[in-house]
Amino acid sequence: MRTSPNRLIATVFGAVYLLVGLLGFAVTSGIGFFATEGNNLIIFEVNPLHNVIHLAIGAALLYAGLKDTAMARTVNASVGGVYLLVGVVGLFLLSSPLNIIALNGADNVLHLASAVLLLGVGLSLDKSPATARA
Repeated sequence: MRTSPNRLIATVFGAVYLLVGLLGFAVTSGIGFFATEGNNLIIFEVNPLHNVIHLAIGAALLYAGLKDTAMARTVNASVGGVYLLVGVVGLFLLSSPLNIIALNGADNVLHLASAVLLLGVGLSLDKSPATARA
């Protein structure tokens, strides 16, 4: 894992997103699953659906980071692409009844920053161990 930026980033991001998903449930008691306004976890608004999404993304990233380089690259690029879409679309969803994951401005900034990092690493020329030995 130390020789692969993709595996390292996937593992770290996966662990962080799993933790954020779990912590989110501690602050969203009494909030509707699809509530357009959630409770704050630090400066980020979350609702139960947002927490479930964090858990799913965290699990996918962590699994890929622990599995192998090719899977880590694929998952990093895929999650990065989804986060880019969520970051851009999220700009238009604020204060909208379609905001079913309770996004706020800080969420959008974090999603766009995550997208840049995950896409950058996922689309990089990270070599698999078999290729590096050849």
